[in-house]
Amino acid sequence: IKKQQQDVLGFLEANKIEFEEKDIAANEENRKWMRENVPEDSRPASGNPLPPRLFNDSRYLGDYNAFFEARENNAVYAFLGLTAPPGSKVGEPSLPTPP
Repeated sequence: IKKQQQDVLGFLEANKIEFEEKDIAANEENRKWMRENVPEDSRPASGNPLPPRLFNDSRYLGDYNAFFEARENNAVYAFLGLTAPPGSKVGEPSLPTPP
């Protein structure tokens, strides 16, 4: 979990994307908020959803796997619901070039 959190935070910081980190280990209110705001279909079959979970305000975006997939597809800004800065390599998903 810690490595995934560091991966997400490192990416956001490197790309100068503003974010607010919420510690759910030390803050019961943050933990409760996260659990209540992860949609039912995105929860594990048993237990509680584990971090990292990404939100844009209170809109749930996804977990680390969804973030990683968006990053691999150069679609992080779209995943985060943000407009990519001009010249960004991580804006919209890249489309295959026609033959």
